[in-house]
Amino acid sequence: MKLAETRVIPRKLSEELAQLHAVTAERAVTLREVIYVLRGRAYLLLVLLLSLPFITPIPLPGLSTPFGLAIALISLRLMLGQRPWLAKNLQRKELPAGFIGRLLSVAARVLRFLEKFLRPRLVVLTNTALLNQLHAGLMLVAALALLLPLPIPFTNSFPAWTILLLAAGLLESDGLAVLLGYLVFAAGVLYFVLLGEATAGLVQSALEWLKS
Repeated sequence: MKLAETRVIPRKLSEELAQLHAVTAERAVTLREVIYVLRGRAYLLLVLLLSLPFITPIPLPGLSTPFGLAIALISLRLMLGQRPWLAKNLQRKELPAGFIGRLLSVAARVLRFLEKFLRPRLVVLTNTALLNQLHAGLMLVAALALLLPLPIPFTNSFPAWTILLLAAGLLESDGLAVLLGYLVFAAGVLYFVLLGEATAGLVQSALEWLKS
């Protein structure tokens, strides 16, 4: 008699991260421990997790560079079609005591929204290796933007939302989330262009004032 096939349904994002919270409690935790607890979907979930602190308009000093570097390295491997990997010195990077708890508290609304929103659709955008490498390439570019410690509102949030939507879309085979990630990235590019033009205008005005 043939046994009925059972389909294993991946746990929700909040369940994955709740397990991480339960294991780490309020102590300091390394990225290696995070990867070990998250297991199968560890690297994309780690990318999603590391992008969450930067979705607010106000930049967080001291975190964007190491977190952006970790996201960039993972994205680079994915873009090249290789197994995700982090250098040992980054794996030993400690997240401060209580960081996971505070992060999940702040991110609770975001995670609940994502779980209501995300579902498999437009899967043609997420089930092709070449397209997934393209999406990883965009995550890499966004991570490089996140590396810049600019004390200007929204300079972190556009790249962070791009990474968050792309990672979540790939995790849940949601092509619409991936498309939204591209739209947010385009909006971020426009924001940086306008910011650059405004800065150049201010510098030019200041120089003209000094010469007068």
